[in-house]
Amino acid sequence: MNPLTTCKNIYFIGIGGIGMSALARYFNTQGVVVSGYDKTPTDLTQALEKEGIKIHFEDDLNQIDKAATVIVYTPAIPANHGELNYYRENGYLVVKRSDVLQWITENAFTIAIAGTHGKTTTTSMTAHILRHTGYGCNAFLGGIASNYGTNFWSHEKNVVVVEADEYDRSFLKLSPNIAVITAVDPDHLDIYGTAEEVLKAFGEFSDKIKSGGSLIQKLGTHFKTDASNKNILSYAYDQKGASFHTLNLQVVDGSYHFDMAHPNGVIKNIVLNMGGLHNVENATAAIAIAVSLGIEEEKIIKAVAAFAGVKRRFEYKVKTASKVLIDDYAHHPEELNALITGIRSIFPGEKMVLVFQPHLYSRTKDQCEGFVETLDKADEVILLPIYPARELPIEGVSSEMLLDKMTLANKKIMSKEELYAWAATTSDKLIVMAGAGDIDVCITKVQEIFTPKA
Repeated sequence: MNPLTTCKNIYFIGIGGIGMSALARYFNTQGVVVSGYDKTPTDLTQALEKEGIKIHFEDDLNQIDKAATVIVYTPAIPANHGELNYYRENGYLVVKRSDVLQWITENAFTIAIAGTHGKTTTTSMTAHILRHTGYGCNAFLGGIASNYGTNFWSHEKNVVVVEADEYDRSFLKLSPNIAVITAVDPDHLDIYGTAEEVLKAFGEFSDKIKSGGSLIQKLGTHFKTDASNKNILSYAYDQKGASFHTLNLQVVDGSYHFDMAHPNGVIKNIVLNMGGLHNVENATAAIAIAVSLGIEEEKIIKAVAAFAGVKRRFEYKVKTASKVLIDDYAHHPEELNALITGIRSIFPGEKMVLVFQPHLYSRTKDQCEGFVETLDKADEVILLPIYPARELPIEGVSSEMLLDKMTLANKKIMSKEELYAWAATTSDKLIVMAGAGDIDVCITKVQEIFTPKA
């Protein structure tokens, strides 16, 4: 029996994570008593508390919910965590976020977006289109949708749009009706070991698609899958060999205007008010889903034009005549490359200063050459120290390692305090800040420095 059918109290260890908080919000809307622990207060945990969810920030057995029947934890929680071990040792049902998503989606019409990058924006675009057009869906997002200020919303229609995370092979718990695969670049090699194992996992994910369902994959992604029981389509913003592709793409006042070819015709006059050519591609995937669902073209066009983006995905934090500050979650070489390419398409000829915080020692080590090649494409690079997250240091792996291998002349490493001092004096107009660690704290401070005082 599905444990959720009898769940009255649920407890989250790591409730402030973007995926965990979406689940917490889901149960809160279902009338379940929700509470949890996280290491530090954030804007997101404050928002959850305002919604009536009780959260504490110490590993403290006196503050846990002993009446909870389901305990959900994130893999980022250390193995010696006192609360986690208490629940395990006392017979509670302790599960990962992916297990809960499996239970929620197993009896729903599920649209799952996977990929080593691009999935958060594509998921958010898809859910927004379904919401804006009136099709309706329950959305579990890996980012905060700017239109709605949340990473979750509910609907009476039994349709779920979910970001399918490949980390820890979590996405293999899902069995979608429609699946999108945006990219299969080597990542999370601390989990998979080799690029071949990454591809194998994406093949296994695509084989989880329900019989008669659809796989919509980025043209050029190659992995083995059983084609006999599913409809396989492709997408790409600039390649006419794809089932879905753009035509007549142009930049007008910082927005992308294009038409989209699909198997049954062309949708004309689409406007995407979000920067980055990679986001044109993400929009192509989201529109492909909407077309597959039979949503009317005019409704799709209006929904795309109304999409305001996702927090920390090509997000303008400052945009004035003298200063532009762009914030992005990019933390893989391919994501950084897409970010830089997108910025060049909108700000041709403008000097670009890239502030980058590497995320994880293992990723920095595994993707070193890719990072170096991509960082060299900026005009100036400021590196922050590596954000370790769940990892211990690896000997010889550091931001200095990247700096030494770069050929770009204008490069340096700064502490956060040095970055703030630089921001207070720089005359450069175009500043891009990227990374998946705690660089968002720096971005808030730099935004304050760049914002004219009233």
